[in-house]
Amino acid sequence: MKSPAMTNSSARSQIFAKLHKTSRGDSPETLERELESLGRAPDAALPSPDLCAAFLANVLKNQGTVDCASDRSAAVKAVAHYLYQHYRSHRLVAGNDPRLAAMPWRDAGVLPRFGSVEPGEPVALSFARLGIAETGTIVTWTGKANPAANNLLPEHHIVLVDSADLVPCMEQAWDKINLDMDKTGRPRGINFIAGPSSTADIEGQLVYGAHGPRSWHVILMGDVPLTALEEARAIAGH
Repeated sequence: MKSPAMTNSSARSQIFAKLHKTSRGDSPETLERELESLGRAPDAALPSPDLCAAFLANVLKNQGTVDCASDRSAAVKAVAHYLYQHYRSHRLVAGNDPRLAAMPWRDAGVLPRFGSVEPGEPVALSFARLGIAETGTIVTWTGKANPAANNLLPEHHIVLVDSADLVPCMEQAWDKINLDMDKTGRPRGINFIAGPSSTADIEGQLVYGAHGPRSWHVILMGDVPLTALEEARAIAGH
């Protein structure tokens, strides 16, 4: 009778023999040419030809809430309105992103504390690097400017997205990410966020906030068509 060690060794040898047999041993250059010949994936099937409306609609489908702001002043007022409407407070934690520091917070009475969220602080604000219309996803580069804790630990997460930073699909998002990393180097981390934290691990019951924020509010700012928000809500059935 063969010992388990001999059986495992024989199986391992057979697996490696098959792998060696199927390996063509092509050069990296050959493999790269073949990869390029496959082309890119088809364009994303967006729910609207308007990139802003498509992005907002998919954020809503991801159980987020949305608002629009024409400029930084309007964005601050939108943040203040959301904070007071939901928490009767004008306090939040914001990362050290220069774009957040430059916002006219006093105009709307918002009192941000800049840094990383601490236990007991319920609301954090981030400024997204990108927004992906295809999936309603925001992308942040984590580090001192945008601590990962602010994306993951508070009960409520508010995100600002510049309309100029929207891309149609994931492939274009990675193109832009790789281009930016070539210029500025790699960030500590990259977070792709598409909705509040949710799980259905226990008895198949969907629960929000089990492993992170239980609410996710996205404010799209900049050159946003006046009809984008209404169209997005109609698409998402809100």
